Amino acid sequence: MTPAELKKTIAAGETYTVEFKSDANDDEIVEAVVCLANGEGGLLLIGISDKGNTVGAPPRHGATTHSQRIVALVSNKTTPSLSVQVSVDQLDNNDVIVINVPKAPRVVATTSGLYLRRAIDVHGKPECRPMYPHEIQTRASALGAHDISTLPLDNLKTERLDSAELDRFRSLAASGGDSVLANLSDLDLLSALGLLTVSGTPTLGAALMFGTPPVLEEFAPTHTAVFQALDSHDAVLANRSFQAPLIQLMLDLVEAIRPYNTEEEVQDGLFRVALPRYSDVAIRELIANALVHRDYSINGQIRVSVEDTTLSISSAGGFPDGITIDNLLTAPPQARNPLIAEAFKRAGLVERTGRGINRVYRHQLVLGRPQPDYSRSTRAWVEVRVPGGPADRELAAFAAASARADNTLDLRTLQVLHDVRSESRITSERAAQLLHLGTLEARAVLNGLVEFGLLEARGEGRGRTYHLAAELYREIGEPAAYVRSRGFTPIQQEQMVLTYASEHGSIGRKEAAELCRLSPDQASRLLRRLVSEGKLSMTGQRRTARYLLAESGFRSEDQQRA
Repeated sequence: MTPAELKKTIAAGETYTVEFKSDANDDEIVEAVVCLANGEGGLLLIGISDKGNTVGAPPRHGATTHSQRIVALVSNKTTPSLSVQVSVDQLDNNDVIVINVPKAPRVVATTSGLYLRRAIDVHGKPECRPMYPHEIQTRASALGAHDISTLPLDNLKTERLDSAELDRFRSLAASGGDSVLANLSDLDLLSALGLLTVSGTPTLGAALMFGTPPVLEEFAPTHTAVFQALDSHDAVLANRSFQAPLIQLMLDLVEAIRPYNTEEEVQDGLFRVALPRYSDVAIRELIANALVHRDYSINGQIRVSVEDTTLSISSAGGFPDGITIDNLLTAPPQARNPLIAEAFKRAGLVERTGRGINRVYRHQLVLGRPQPDYSRSTRAWVEVRVPGGPADRELAAFAAASARADNTLDLRTLQVLHDVRSESRITSERAAQLLHLGTLEARAVLNGLVEFGLLEARGEGRGRTYHLAAELYREIGEPAAYVRSRGFTPIQQEQMVLTYASEHGSIGRKEAAELCRLSPDQASRLLRRLVSEGKLSMTGQRRTARYLLAESGFRSEDQQRA
């Protein structure tokens, strides 16, 4: 690290990924490295006090410190062996040992058998804590290194599984899933789903999928769910608890939501378009995701609630490794419990390609509803909130008409159109943020929508913006909105600026931007062009600059009439 980068890191203080130590012996270094590796990785800085003061790291190997000997120390004292990067940097005439720790792909321990993990205490301060057996399982599951649903249950006999649930699975597989499973016997079906060990012992996955209530109570006590409905004043309208095998639980929760999923409608010519608050696809996929991806090694209910008009679904355990809010729609599918996920796919209950979340977003946007929101999710749980309205009825009618004409709008198109409907215009930078793409990719998406006739572009370079096309405004019955969205032509902008300067004596960049609905940079370019054309003159510099009418004298229409 450069001294400037190191100072900036130290100034930010200790975080989930940065640990300070004034000094540390070999065991303390290894333990701190293991702690960071079992989190998100990060930096261990030796020679920095807890308060962020540079105290300097004393030499570790005679008169100096050999970075490669620290690399070897960590490698030899961790299992599986960790490979770290080490440098000895100079800061304020002191040595600071910088150890760059990667995120471990598997749970790692010291060779003495000590498991540690990074955590944030109740005061918001980072610390290292021991990892307990269930936390090791949780971490391994999150990293995809262990599927807890494969855990053998030696005391569970297949005869105790619910034959009605096995029949339900076969019926689902026959009607919309993997029909090969429809005619298998109970044992063959369990084996085909990978829910029996080689010796024929049922696994935790078998109990979760097909267990009777007593089986679930005994072998999967953490598997519970609750449904609540609250009105706008937080009064409780419904409060129900569930403990049932996964498929039954999914259907029960879907049914519990139904009375609160009211709908409105829009008439599109001869066609009536129903607009429920939440699409059936969104409800089923989100509940299935909560059941399939929750962490069954820890306590915590699956909670489904309808709060006024918002559907909220939360489950224990953070996102699987590699999945974040920012890449939710673009990252390759990653299941925490792969066997359960595969069973749901083969029953036909979820999208077989693993792109169910994309379907959720698209089906909500097609209804003219806002897209789901995962912003309340943490490392400990995943929560999705689905706003139920109000619907953009005109855009929903347009999407329905497009589908009838075999021009079904894809997810990115819907995301862009919704955003432009809300904000009147969009830039490449905003589209990149919205679609979780690079700016160049986002610009390509926007230009594609221009070619398709859904958007029009205005401006050049970084000032280029996009708004809905005139034809689209006409199709949704809002032709006047096109004029407001498109803004003013260059000739109109020029006349407005000159009129303002004539009436008020001068004009600045801020006034020009507000008057003509331009960005500050676009307003600056307009004013500079009028100066170069001899229509304005400038006094002052940069942000304090004012622009006056040039000697030639522009007269507004009111002045001319006078």
